[in-house]
Amino acid sequence: MPPDMLLSLFTIAMASAWTPGPNNALVAASGVNFGLRRSLPHVAGIALGFSFMILMVGFFLGELFRQSLMLREALRWGGAALLLWVSWKIATAGGLGAGGGRARPFTFTEAAAFQWINPKAWVMALAISAQFVRAEAPMVSALWVALVFIAAGFTSAFGWAAAGLALRRWLGDPLRLRIFNITMGATIALGVVWLFVE
Repeated sequence: MPPDMLLSLFTIAMASAWTPGPNNALVAASGVNFGLRRSLPHVAGIALGFSFMILMVGFFLGELFRQSLMLREALRWGGAALLLWVSWKIATAGGLGAGGGRARPFTFTEAAAFQWINPKAWVMALAISAQFVRAEAPMVSALWVALVFIAAGFTSAFGWAAAGLALRRWLGDPLRLRIFNITMGATIALGVVWLFVE
């Protein structure tokens, strides 16, 4: 990949990875509620899961997804439903590191699998693939895109989880934590609504 194209890709990857969205809201909430160490599998699942997704989209699935309205709509509605459920679970979460054995952070596998039903991830994967995966070298260019997104994904997911951890002490107050969880849940829900309004 030419250096100017790589720089452009890196800039777009960092900007898109750091902007608010379902992944960042979820991992920030995880940092608040479970701490940074317990959120690391979630961080890795986002970074590696999205990078794998973009590699597959760039090399195999992009054209199929562009041609199949039914597949696109099924993914769109299924992803929206899951995001609304997740936003509800965050908004109604209990205290920090809530006991009872049910509240827990995402596992690596859950975070990686979430990318495949995350509407923002699909939009980004298709848009980036269309711009940076070259028809004459699809595997090599898709691999470059995936590697850049691994770096962007790890920095942003870790940064958002760390920001959540930094808020943890301040959110030790139950009322502030409740407001935070409701705000994060509402942010995800509003993001879903925004995807359908656009």
